[in-house]
Amino acid sequence: MTDNVLTTPRPVALSAVREQVYMVFPNDLNANDTVFGGLIMAHMDRYAAVVADRHSGGVTVTASVDAVHFVAPARRGDVLIFNASINRAWNSSMEVGVKVDAQSYDGCNRRHILSAYLTFVALDAAGKPRPVPPIKAETPDELRRYQEAQLRREQRLRHAEEIKQLRSNFNTAV
Repeated sequence: MTDNVLTTPRPVALSAVREQVYMVFPNDLNANDTVFGGLIMAHMDRYAAVVADRHSGGVTVTASVDAVHFVAPARRGDVLIFNASINRAWNSSMEVGVKVDAQSYDGCNRRHILSAYLTFVALDAAGKPRPVPPIKAETPDELRRYQEAQLRREQRLRHAEEIKQLRSNFNTAV
């Protein structure tokens, strides 16, 4: 990417993944007859990676997964519906929000089952962090998510520093 591309804000819609579906089959279920959370998380990470790659214009890696909230279960015969979009971009990192709904096989009864926030880091050819363009939040919802993302980032950084300080008080190799 050129410097101009890196400094020009990109609209959220350019990189968003919308209404991607996955039909639940019996082999996707746990002993409780609900969908394995790990299956949903794997798909969530893939769609979020598409968003991050599109926004950054290159390869990204998942740096962290925050606040995975399983709101309700998905069951046999449901269709999972994934939506993902970038919430905010900083220097080389980005937060992507993912929302998953489940809908009954007949197309009725759509319900929210999961929300999560994933942080990605853009990498250059040498595997080092590289700059990403800022986002252009255009709708009230995008502006709200943009501001919330900064709060979550500040909490992550604060938490990491608190853990670092706590560990420095213990003279362990772990």
